[in-house]
Amino acid sequence: MRPALSVILLTTLIGAGQGLFLALIAVEVFAAAPRAFFVAGAVLALALLAAGLVASFFHLGHPERAWRSAAKWRTSWLSREVIVLPAFMAVVFAWGAAHALGWPTLALAACGVVLALALFVCTAMIYACLRFLQEWHSPLTVVNYLVLGCASGFTLAAAYAAWTGSELGRPLAAGALGWTLLAFATRGASLVRNARLKARSSLQSAIGVKHPRIAQKSQGAIAGSFNTREFFHGRTAGALRSVKWGFLIAAFVAPAALLLAGLPGLAFIVQYAGLIAERWFFFAQANHPQNLYYQAVS
Repeated sequence: MRPALSVILLTTLIGAGQGLFLALIAVEVFAAAPRAFFVAGAVLALALLAAGLVASFFHLGHPERAWRSAAKWRTSWLSREVIVLPAFMAVVFAWGAAHALGWPTLALAACGVVLALALFVCTAMIYACLRFLQEWHSPLTVVNYLVLGCASGFTLAAAYAAWTGSELGRPLAAGALGWTLLAFATRGASLVRNARLKARSSLQSAIGVKHPRIAQKSQGAIAGSFNTREFFHGRTAGALRSVKWGFLIAAFVAPAALLLAGLPGLAFIVQYAGLIAERWFFFAQANHPQNLYYQAVS
């Protein structure tokens, strides 16, 4: 598939926002912090969520019709995501406001956790529900969206705590390290699984000809088309391998080392850059069956 920058930014930004909110809830439940810590943290989480929401509009052909995307919520995971995201943002805002006003926050925190987890599931299932894309159709897709979001969110929380001079920096960094190592394991598992996949279709089955040697010589048109632009990334196998090893280092190995070195701010910057590459690879690795028909432009 051809990765879209707007979708890459959407999924990585809201994932970090969700993870940051869950880290703040963990602090609220298991530790103590001043109200200002939670209020500013909620503002930061909202900023990430809002930035992701804005980025998503650049992927729409008609942004003015975006409201229609929620109409199919009974059957569409995309529609469910469109509903859950603003609901989650509203709860995060209410939770931060409750802290600012000194009101009880337990019910809002519980509601926010449920919505954060639901949003992870909705976002991931947009891709995991597509059976014809074998690289995505796996429970590991849902697991990785959740774990990667928590890894980036907890790393950001550790950086935020360090920046504010809070003593919570160390425990949050330990949590970020744990999530990062878990994300390394689950994302590695998905890479191993995808490397072992066997295509269900072939050029022979696609056109109904059983000859052992079939090669497409022409697309049947004098130039590219929507199919060749939107369903194939156009990069070489070597470029894909470089991106894969690059994101494994930048999203997991380097942040873990930086967290151990006591540099959570730098760890988040490097990790987020690595997650941009990881999400690009996630989309690029998916091989759409239509590419059996459009392997060459001319």
